[in-house]
Amino acid sequence: MHPMLNIAVRAARVAGTIIMRGYETRDELTLEQKGAHDFVTQIDKDAEQAIIEKIQQSYPDHAFIGEESGTTGENEYTWIIDPLDGTTNFIKGIPHFCVSIALLHKGRLEQALVFDPLRSELFTAGRGTGAQLNGYRIRGTQPKDLSNTVLATAFPFKDKSTFPAYNQTFCKIFAASGDVRRSGSAALDLAYVAAGRYDGYYERGIKPWDVAAGELLVRESGGIVTDFKGNNDPLNKGEIVAGSPKVIRGLVSHLKNL
Repeated sequence: MHPMLNIAVRAARVAGTIIMRGYETRDELTLEQKGAHDFVTQIDKDAEQAIIEKIQQSYPDHAFIGEESGTTGENEYTWIIDPLDGTTNFIKGIPHFCVSIALLHKGRLEQALVFDPLRSELFTAGRGTGAQLNGYRIRGTQPKDLSNTVLATAFPFKDKSTFPAYNQTFCKIFAASGDVRRSGSAALDLAYVAAGRYDGYYERGIKPWDVAAGELLVRESGGIVTDFKGNNDPLNKGEIVAGSPKVIRGLVSHLKNL
């Protein structure tokens, strides 16, 4: 394992301990509302701070982009952190949330992990070295088309005025595929695509910390990641499509005019 990824794993496990301790005492949580239907807890903040502090012990000059703390520092190495992806699930006691950490070097994704502390599942990837789940190599699926695929997505719950148009496209994709899931954690959904549990994923209205780690996981498991028009820079477009080339082709054919 790359030394920087190894440090990230240690940081994620520290955050996972904080998250699980908070999960056991959810009734005592104090919620803050960041925006419409968008909440944060002290656990989110504590987990992010713990990740940053752990990484800084080894790399004090590196920069960070965190969901809760924003951008700090300036360096050719930048860590992108979502300390608790799936906060609403966490708050409600739905057992589906994770830690997501990715490392950019000169703007290019180099290392990534998604850690599910409930299931002790650690998804990791390094550029050019493949993707792993708990140390074992994983590969995405290679369906010939959308029929019989199981896809994942999310709905625009923060701006529901856009839902009618989104729903029209969803209905077309649902009709063309085997089934569609909506789980509430983009990072875990992308990790599941990398592991072959889902055949594809798409979402609009995402932030870099939602998908940075998942993007590298999918790419290193043999998949492709694009925006809704099939272009190659989803991290900065606020929208993402992930899966095998043929799944991407099928999804983009429905999403490109959305």
